[in-house]
Amino acid sequence: MPIIPGIFHNTILISAVTAWFIAQLLKIIVSLLLLKKLNFQLIFSSGGFPSSHSATVSALALGIGKYYGWDSPIFAVSAVYGMVVLYDAAGVRRAAGKQAEVLNQLVERLSLGSDLAYDRLKELIGHTPFEVFGGVIVGIIVGLWV
Repeated sequence: MPIIPGIFHNTILISAVTAWFIAQLLKIIVSLLLLKKLNFQLIFSSGGFPSSHSATVSALALGIGKYYGWDSPIFAVSAVYGMVVLYDAAGVRRAAGKQAEVLNQLVERLSLGSDLAYDRLKELIGHTPFEVFGGVIVGIIVGLWV
């Protein structure tokens, strides 16, 4: 099968991309419900509830497990890959976001009264464990549905 039609018939890929898209849409809906603010920029943002990274890798691993078998080497690879992504989202990236928050506060305090121009660092790049869990649930639901 040629490349482009093959991509559009790949149910595992469609499942993973759909999970990402739904998680990103849910960020807009959550923002609207909690903050009473419609923010379409969230469709391309990282961080927030639910984690689209977690949704994507969960749907991917579930699709691979369903299609190739839960005892297949490719499922093992996708499951370990998913665990690394989940750990990174809630651990490393979350810590980087907290560091960015502290650095932004420091630069803001140091630049008071001066006309020093600086770009704020992005603070919302990681996830809380709850946001990661929410993404996993989205990924499982989409993976079972697609």
